[in-house]
Amino acid sequence: MAQQKNQESSYTKTGGSRDTVNRLKKRPRTTPVGNGISFDQERCNQDIAKMIILHDYPLHIVEQQGFIDFARILQPQFNPLCLKSIEADCVAIYLKEKQNLLNFINGISARVNLTLDLWTSNQTTVYVFIRGHFIDGDWNLHHPILNVFMVPFPDSDDSLSQIIQTCLSDWLLKGRLFTLALDKSFSSETVVGNLRGLLSVKNSVILNGQLLNQNCYAHVLSHLAVDALQTMGETISKVRESVKYVKSSESREKKFLEVKQQLQVPSMMKLLIDDQCKWDTTYHMLVAACELKEVFACFDATDPNYTMTFTMDDWKQVETLCTYLKYLYDAANIVASQLYPTANIFFLEVSKLQVELADAAFCQDPFLSNLILPLHKYFDQYWRESCLILAIAVAMDPRYKMNFVELTFSKIFGEDAKSWSRVVDDGLRELFFEYNTFMLPFTASNDYEEDGITLKTEAYQEGSIDGSIFVDEDKLSDYECYISDFTGIQQYKSELDEYLEEPLLPGVEEFDILSWWRENGLRYPTLSRIASDVLSIPISTVSAEFVFDTEIRKMDSYRSSLGSLTLESLICAKDWFQSKSLPIDVSNALPKMRF
Repeated sequence: MAQQKNQESSYTKTGGSRDTVNRLKKRPRTTPVGNGISFDQERCNQDIAKMIILHDYPLHIVEQQGFIDFARILQPQFNPLCLKSIEADCVAIYLKEKQNLLNFINGISARVNLTLDLWTSNQTTVYVFIRGHFIDGDWNLHHPILNVFMVPFPDSDDSLSQIIQTCLSDWLLKGRLFTLALDKSFSSETVVGNLRGLLSVKNSVILNGQLLNQNCYAHVLSHLAVDALQTMGETISKVRESVKYVKSSESREKKFLEVKQQLQVPSMMKLLIDDQCKWDTTYHMLVAACELKEVFACFDATDPNYTMTFTMDDWKQVETLCTYLKYLYDAANIVASQLYPTANIFFLEVSKLQVELADAAFCQDPFLSNLILPLHKYFDQYWRESCLILAIAVAMDPRYKMNFVELTFSKIFGEDAKSWSRVVDDGLRELFFEYNTFMLPFTASNDYEEDGITLKTEAYQEGSIDGSIFVDEDKLSDYECYISDFTGIQQYKSELDEYLEEPLLPGVEEFDILSWWRENGLRYPTLSRIASDVLSIPISTVSAEFVFDTEIRKMDSYRSSLGSLTLESLICAKDWFQSKSLPIDVSNALPKMRF
């Protein structure tokens, strides 16, 4: 009784009232069963299945006694479930949500971009995650996982082609695929050749050289970071061991802080031990150690057991390394801090990184040049293979257009800048030609008359574009041949020309490009279709939480033991539930347009 009074007194002192305490004492411990509320076992089963999907609980949780006891305390009428029953419920939820998503995708006019991400397992089986990326009629960006395939023989040359064919058929995407992105780590020349053949047959020819992208931006940055860290592996190991030594006990860490205070080192950074599977943690460890290098230099006077020694050159080299790791870190953060950002933002950042690496690779400092030159060679290949699609994406940004592309190319390519700019301009016009051809309301005679201008289109045939935008200087591009058929060519100005010639928008940091195109879609009906498909192109194949990983992700043993349908159901349904932007009501979606 005295204990109860003490509890009441304590509660009142912290702001509670005696009336509240009395109400709490009178509150019943359990809710009577016969309270007029009927128990719905089916609804309960569905909620348990959704809980398992959302939180990655094992299916057999429903057979564990602790879960059964807890559920029966909450609801004595609860009937325990068996593993097969809850598995069937999870699959049923998945199939229902899949039909909703399928209806949604097929109710919009946009093309769809696909990314392939590879996971391994303890067995020989690998898992391929296929994610779709597209913009809907209200200019919302979507990126749902469409399929998770188990591939028992990943070395087979046609295994990827088969699963992509299955995905396109499963989601009714034949003829609607815009780009396909995968990583070089699991694609041989034969695999790439098979994929190119598959895509050229199943889809209309659009920027044929860029339809298959083998460059995952996140993986490229991780490759550069790992290479740089391995080049200085011995010095970095010394830093890591020093940090581990200090962090191994509270007394050592206390001594280290005392030395820091005595030396009046102003850094507010704390030492941390890195996770060698995530290169950003190693970068943060090195930055903190550099700021505390004076403390490390004097620490042996306080702790004689600390025997690690660093020269001034050691620290200078680590600082240099951190300078260039920061460029990679900032670049990767663009992907890590946003859930699949639009493609227009990458040209600026990739071109900056290209310039910084080129300057360092060919500088007079032998250490810096040796460190960065291999990185620059690797990144330069990525830049040359990807800059076309990145430049086209930034040209769809009304703040930059072709002006920024030409300026950037002049800095990077020098005398060759004009030819590279011509490549991008031809690419834009080829896209405009392709989309405009499908959107023009042709008559039976294939002539369209407006304001005295006759557009003759009989020369165009499906597949007549050769797929190459690298045209010879003394030949006309496909778009120029198309335009030359206009009898009133001097009077004609396309949407593309009008858009490119309009003044640039003022640079706004928080600019919402999707909102701008939504508001200007009526002015540029053809270009808005292009912008919708181009801006949704994914530059990386991995999601934000895996951007800094240095190893291929591995499926755990439990999930590896699940059947293929069950595994796909759990992974896809969770992804769809977590997507806040996916509408369920598709009544306002744009009419479907087949390409």
